[in-house]
Amino acid sequence: MPPTYINLDTIEKLDALIAASNDRPVFIFKHSDTCGISAHILEQLNDIDGDINILVVQYDRDVSNAVAERLGVRHASPQAFVLKDGKPIYHATHYGIDPDEIAKYLK
Repeated sequence: MPPTYINLDTIEKLDALIAASNDRPVFIFKHSDTCGISAHILEQLNDIDGDINILVVQYDRDVSNAVAERLGVRHASPQAFVLKDGKPIYHATHYGIDPDEIAKYLK
């Protein structure tokens, strides 16, 4: 089953997602429209069964900055997080992003 992509385009949605991570792991992907690496990783994420909360850094800069601030992790793109209890339990950037590892953390 392909993933469901959810636009993470407001800080309110980000805050709700962080709160939801208290009940279940959640996945955030920071994507760049102008980066070939990001496009390649996004394609690989199609094998994940579940929700992909995606923000495009060129359009949602305030949300991207809020992710860095709230999670205490320096900005990069592409960048992937799985959150549990409001904290990253998985974090990777660029070609370090592993869809199989993400899927494990989401179970």
